[in-house]
Amino acid sequence: MPKTTTAPTTAAVFTDPTLSKAAELAADSYRPLWTGPSGEESSGDAVARHLEATSALLDKDGWIRTYDHGKDWSNGADLADDDSLTVKAMLKSLLRVVRDEIGTDPQRTLSTALRHIGEAGGHGDTDTASIASEVLDLVIRAHTGSDTARATPWSERQHRTHADITVLVAAGARFARTYGPGAVRSQL
Repeated sequence: MPKTTTAPTTAAVFTDPTLSKAAELAADSYRPLWTGPSGEESSGDAVARHLEATSALLDKDGWIRTYDHGKDWSNGADLADDDSLTVKAMLKSLLRVVRDEIGTDPQRTLSTALRHIGEAGGHGDTDTASIASEVLDLVIRAHTGSDTARATPWSERQHRTHADITVLVAAGARFARTYGPGAVRSQL
């Protein structure tokens, strides 16, 4: 039966046995984990760097569980359509509405941060973004015991905290460096 955890115990569950279980899940998968949408393999280190950059971005800009899509958009924006307005006044009014509606808060969800690191190109690409997401899914599957669990819905649970996400992403990076291509494992 899948387990549900709350924030105080989250850090304790992403242990080496959890990562080992995630490696077993990856080995049993029908498709290669480390091959991205381009068809090329990414190293475990490249995926770990992507995850670490994701964590740094979330620390810098802030993490948000979900975006608020519940606004009542049916009322429309309150824009003046007075013929006597100057172009400058209309533009200022339009910019004010855009700023009020969109906001200036840079917070990102986990999935958005993963994607943005891939799009920025400095610490990853679309392949490492896709693989990093799959790595986090495996860690969550190993953590919960559910073969349908995914990291994004897990990160969006109402009781999740930024610390929970940071611990998950760090575990994903540890997993990538330990089990990914190019990993140096000690011989027993």
